[in-house]
Amino acid sequence: MNNVFVYCEIEDGHVAEVSQELLTKGRSLADELNCKLEAIAIGSQLDEIGKQIIPYGVDTLYIADDKRLSPFQTLPHTSIVVNLFKEEKPQIALMGASSIGRDLGPRVSSALHSGLTADCTSLVIGDHFDKKQDKNYENLLYQIRPAFGGNIIATIINPDCRPQMATVREGVMKKEIRDPKYKGKEVKLDVAKYVSDTDFVVEIIDRQVEKSKLNIKGAPIVVAGGYGMGSKENFNLLYELADVLGGEVGASRAAVDAGYTAHERQIGQTGVTVRPKLYIACGISGQIQHRAGMEESAQIIAINTDPEAPINAIADYVINGDVAEVIPKMIKYYKKNTK
Repeated sequence: MNNVFVYCEIEDGHVAEVSQELLTKGRSLADELNCKLEAIAIGSQLDEIGKQIIPYGVDTLYIADDKRLSPFQTLPHTSIVVNLFKEEKPQIALMGASSIGRDLGPRVSSALHSGLTADCTSLVIGDHFDKKQDKNYENLLYQIRPAFGGNIIATIINPDCRPQMATVREGVMKKEIRDPKYKGKEVKLDVAKYVSDTDFVVEIIDRQVEKSKLNIKGAPIVVAGGYGMGSKENFNLLYELADVLGGEVGASRAAVDAGYTAHERQIGQTGVTVRPKLYIACGISGQIQHRAGMEESAQIIAINTDPEAPINAIADYVINGDVAEVIPKMIKYYKKNTK
């Protein structure tokens, strides 16, 4: 009761990466609050799923195993989570801001009248003093996210309703196994107690899922371009640079909107979050929306004609110059000085 809870997404017997990231964050929050970390896995053939979840520091894993629960369906998954939360009364509940989390989270929060903060970029424990009520709240979850188009960072709290619910996009949090031999217990749920026959009115006849061929998140080097690349032809220089460096090409939203490259390469608040060893920002101004998706890169090089560009403030190295001139030189000298 009053523990930290994480909903784990399961696909083909594997826990989604965003769920692993939330388990890591959930463990740190639970440590700070001196409470337990709990998780729920819903699906089919989950006998071995605990081996993927408990090492992240999960004290109790609730498992709802039924062939009707895989693949994900909104109604039965919602019923199970809502009814379990009514029983266990967690103080914090976390879900991934994926297609599943964005479907499930609002339904659960609405049923529990708890509220939900979507697309958080940071989760912190803190206190709050309400001047109107002259009341002090301790150990609240600060749900931090960009707001108003990314122009400000909002800190949102939920003083009175429980659970405090938040969704977080993949890549925002780091994932880290607490202990490969961590001792947590598994609780098998009687699915029939948590769902009704009407929850299965929808039948999935067939699924066609195409795996992404792109892995920007896993690339050690990312060469990203913005609107400052000037044209689709200039943007092609980034592919050549990424090729010689052994990296992947990313883009800002402005570059994607301009048609320079596909949306799947978009990095930032409305794209993917990356943490490469080297991030080369080419013709990117560096507004807060973009920085939210790359500012934790180990090393950042910014190439821009504007010496006052916001990206320069977080860059380790700044090259003031025209990308159409600088990038070909980088390609030339890299080829020349490497075997």
